[in-house]
Amino acid sequence: MNIATPPNRLRLILGFVSALALSYGQLGWAQDLPITDDDSTVTYPAAFFDQYQPYSVDDMLSRIPGINVARGGGGPSGGPGGTDGQGRRGLGAGGDQVLINGRRIAGKDNEGNAQLSRIVASQVDYIEIIRGTSGDLDVRGGSQVINIVLIESQSSTSFAYEVNMDHYHDGKYLPGAKFSANGQRGGFTYFLSGEREPRWEYRDGFEVSSNNDGSLNETVDRDINSDAWPSTLVANLGYEFGERDTANLNLQWSENDFTQETDRVITDYDVNPPLAEFERDFIPSEDNSWEVGADYMHVFEDGSRWKTLLIVNDAETDNVRDRFLIDGTDETKDLFLANYARTQERIVRSSYIFDLFSGQSVEAGVERAQTILDTSLQLGLLPAVQGADRFGGLTGITDSNGTVEEMRYEYFAIHNWQLNDRMTLETTLLFEDSEISQSGDISKSRDFNFFRPKVDYRFDITPALQFRATIEKDVAQLSFRDFTANVDQSDDEQNAFEGNADLRQEQSWRYEANLEVRLPNDSGVINTNLFYHDLEDLIDNVDVSTADQILSARGNIGDGERYGVNFNGSLRLGFLDQPNMLLTAGLNIEESTVTDPFLGVERERSIRGGGSRYSLGFRHDMPSFYSMNWGVNYRREFYNDFRVYDIDKIEEYPKMGSYFAWVEAQTGNGVVYRFEVRDSRHRCRIRTRYINGTIATGIIDEIEDSCSDAGPVLAIKIRGTF
Repeated sequence: MNIATPPNRLRLILGFVSALALSYGQLGWAQDLPITDDDSTVTYPAAFFDQYQPYSVDDMLSRIPGINVARGGGGPSGGPGGTDGQGRRGLGAGGDQVLINGRRIAGKDNEGNAQLSRIVASQVDYIEIIRGTSGDLDVRGGSQVINIVLIESQSSTSFAYEVNMDHYHDGKYLPGAKFSANGQRGGFTYFLSGEREPRWEYRDGFEVSSNNDGSLNETVDRDINSDAWPSTLVANLGYEFGERDTANLNLQWSENDFTQETDRVITDYDVNPPLAEFERDFIPSEDNSWEVGADYMHVFEDGSRWKTLLIVNDAETDNVRDRFLIDGTDETKDLFLANYARTQERIVRSSYIFDLFSGQSVEAGVERAQTILDTSLQLGLLPAVQGADRFGGLTGITDSNGTVEEMRYEYFAIHNWQLNDRMTLETTLLFEDSEISQSGDISKSRDFNFFRPKVDYRFDITPALQFRATIEKDVAQLSFRDFTANVDQSDDEQNAFEGNADLRQEQSWRYEANLEVRLPNDSGVINTNLFYHDLEDLIDNVDVSTADQILSARGNIGDGERYGVNFNGSLRLGFLDQPNMLLTAGLNIEESTVTDPFLGVERERSIRGGGSRYSLGFRHDMPSFYSMNWGVNYRREFYNDFRVYDIDKIEEYPKMGSYFAWVEAQTGNGVVYRFEVRDSRHRCRIRTRYINGTIATGIIDEIEDSCSDAGPVLAIKIRGTF
């Protein structure tokens, strides 16, 4: 099936709902239009969404034109500083650009954006899209900030539930459920939620390997079953001690133990007659994490504020790969690979915010962050050894252990200046001092210092037209897994790769200019972003070969650059007398270059998920017909194929598209029925392997052309509140 073309059943669904759209096209329009203030903040009252009868805050936001820009879709993705959640460097002044009642939720995986599907719409008073900068904001640096303001009440409680059933292409049906409660009692507010969702995947793949002369080498028929049931419990608790003191506590616990089984039929065509071998992988994994976040703010009589945020989190992953050769009913284990990692973070950030002069404010403070990674890796191969339990009963080849720790201090001052009623200038001065130490197989300690300034200028040409320009020095968070021996899960023939204790942080100077126009009467948003990033100390694969073995590891390969343009548009089709139809489109065109350490030539950077891409989306609300809505989203990368260069192989990943479609209706008692179709997650890869040297000095040994497909997922969901 061509991934770019919806399956037949999806065509039928789209045809059905399109017919309904023609029958019920003449719809009313919300009377409570959003308000744009003099400071370019756009406010959507809860009454604006009443005609849609939304289930959650997520449902409310999906009706706002240009919301993808406010949620981080208005600029380039990937690259230094482009990570979110657990991958972000410390807490920083930015992070998740979502506030709840004007406050930032202290968390990484459990930030404000993660709460939007858990807060029921009936609790919302209004939603703000804040397009300016201010010393009053709990987060800085985002193009826009979303502030969800809840209804004040002495006593209220709302409950929400969702049950779902997913159908997979191999015929399997699996259920899932979510439940949440949110409310308040005087000065005490709370959000509680729990969920357990199926994550089953049956991936059918086939690989053809050709020799250097084009003759058939071997084929691999590969079937992969992945079975997981991730569970998550979340609690967000807040208390207002008085007009001047507030505190919040955020808790999250997750468990995602899963099992993966792979069956391979490998047929060797270099012999006559062809010879088939059978292999089986069994990979059980234990994956769990928890996070505790807290914040406290005191407001002084003169209006100045002191606030403190802290986070403690712990994530642990332990998986074992056993590979068996199968001969009839006999199984012989020929590979044992155990991989364990535990990451811990302890972060505290404290600052004081005060007015310097009229129209000027300053935030000054310090952040302390400790990050610890403990890893171990054991590799066992034939022959079998009695009692060698540490290596799965095989001969021990690798027994690697390591601990990497970073202790970082960040000293910062942020000056916000309201130049006039239409211009703001925000300047950040930040100095970072850190020490990275490693123990275990390698003992080493290094110190780093970075000065990271930033300037953010905004000009409201009109309340609807805004220009923004930023210049920023950025430092990316290192992946500590690159310091120690690790596993390449994507290559059946490579058991593990080396670590590198000499890694330095990727750095960049980032220059961006942004122009946004909001069309009258909330009819649409058009956003254009130009960017240029000057990149330093980029990390990619480097040569760490020994006299006996060709090896690679992650390492710094030098400087590079990245530049391009990003367009985002969102338009209501009111000019076609269909104001409840919303069309969205995005286009990102970019170039990203670096000098390859093996070939010595300039090439594109290996950024998975980045690069040039486009997206299209359509949503149609039919409030007068069972509050029905339907839509489809499509996304595809294009231009150059994504390539990964290693010392003895080059992998090329052709660009694929993905789609998501849904139909939703609501009964008179408020129960929502939703049907979803998710694409088949089609993947292809062309891997070229080299022998008798590297990709620069060796010769091509074989070319592997493989594709796999996990099939579409159909889901029905039933939601409600009480």
